[in-house]
Amino acid sequence: MKIGKLAQQTELPIETLRFWEQQGLLSPNTNPHNGYRNYSEKDKQQVIFIQSAKAVGFSLREINDLLALRVDAENYSCHDVKSIALNKLSEIELKISKLEKMRTALKSITDICCGGEEPATECTILNSLNKAGNDL
Repeated sequence: MKIGKLAQQTELPIETLRFWEQQGLLSPNTNPHNGYRNYSEKDKQQVIFIQSAKAVGFSLREINDLLALRVDAENYSCHDVKSIALNKLSEIELKISKLEKMRTALKSITDICCGGEEPATECTILNSLNKAGNDL
């Protein structure tokens, strides 16, 4: 199938598929007669795999690593795959922790702001953010 049909079937923009191809995540066959790239059902399944991996937070580099394991699955163990997934989970948990701290700090400074018509020079949010060595 051509890229337009693959894009339609996977509900992705053509540009995304081209980008993934440039990144080495897809390797369609090229027709020697007309130069068109032909995508197979296997390529479609690979796109679905990439979409699923992106949906749970894997980067394209990590997805490339997972694809390598998937292609050569007989030579890898579940432990190898789980290790990549656990590393990603740790990264996500760290990001969540940082986001929770940011939320708490932002809530704290917005709660103390009156939000009134006073000049911004008196704004507790700006004053809080102006503090040197701020430990929000």
